[in-house]
Amino acid sequence: MNDKKLKKGLILEGGAMRGMFTSGVLDVFLEEGIEFDGAIGVSAGATFGCNLKSRQIGRAIRYNKRFAHDWRYCSMRSLILTGDMYGARFCYDTLPNKLDLFDRDTYKTNPMEFYCVASDCKTGLPVYKKLETCDQHELTWMRASASMPLVSRVVSIDGYKLLDGGMTDSIPLKYFESIGYNRNVVILTQPREFRKKPASLMWLMKIMLHKYPKLVEAMRNRPETYNQQTADVFAKADRGEVFVICPEKSLGISRIENNPEELQRVYDEGRNIAKKLLPKIKEFLGE
Repeated sequence: MNDKKLKKGLILEGGAMRGMFTSGVLDVFLEEGIEFDGAIGVSAGATFGCNLKSRQIGRAIRYNKRFAHDWRYCSMRSLILTGDMYGARFCYDTLPNKLDLFDRDTYKTNPMEFYCVASDCKTGLPVYKKLETCDQHELTWMRASASMPLVSRVVSIDGYKLLDGGMTDSIPLKYFESIGYNRNVVILTQPREFRKKPASLMWLMKIMLHKYPKLVEAMRNRPETYNQQTADVFAKADRGEVFVICPEKSLGISRIENNPEELQRVYDEGRNIAKKLLPKIKEFLGE
């Protein structure tokens, strides 16, 4: 392959607080000067991954530990009072604009492209959005990408009704390949042997999302879709076509974990695996 034609991509799976693993990997990338032409994040992969483009080492683990017990960040109280377990105003306005500033200037000047994935409630299909500035409008797209079903309100933006991108495209490698990225690193938050099982609350999802039957159908098919995606990703990795970074075993962390020590543990696991794989990553990327 001609190096001049290489387009380096980074694909970031979601998983709520399993995303601390991804944050650890990305901070090592920043420290080592490993760069990509573009990145695409799903759910927590987007909300934490955007710090790569803004070059803010340590920001994701810092604010997650700082606000782990703040009801406005993530709590049943927030769900009851606002309709979102992860408080929309706090997470996508108060926090990035006042409490732990998101560096939009660096984000905008960094040439790396950044995309997020959300799920179209009406069609049951994924929607891919390029985030140019991460202004408030684009942060709403990011919120949509991370709006987990049953514990989040449907997000209305640009004519869409949206929810969590992981419902329809958990690992958007094929999309990134379709737009020209041909040397891709995929960060997963589950170990290689993980297989997704049918959702235990599928019955409740059918009731709560009854207005969106195509999205309910996508969720019903999600285990089969996800397991096929991971099989395809690892098959490509075995052929040397992509590079996969994932935990060696289950991270054992709740999706809404609020223990700062557990968040730090999973973050450190990401850092340790990234450092261990660093020579192979650099070789794969031609650095």
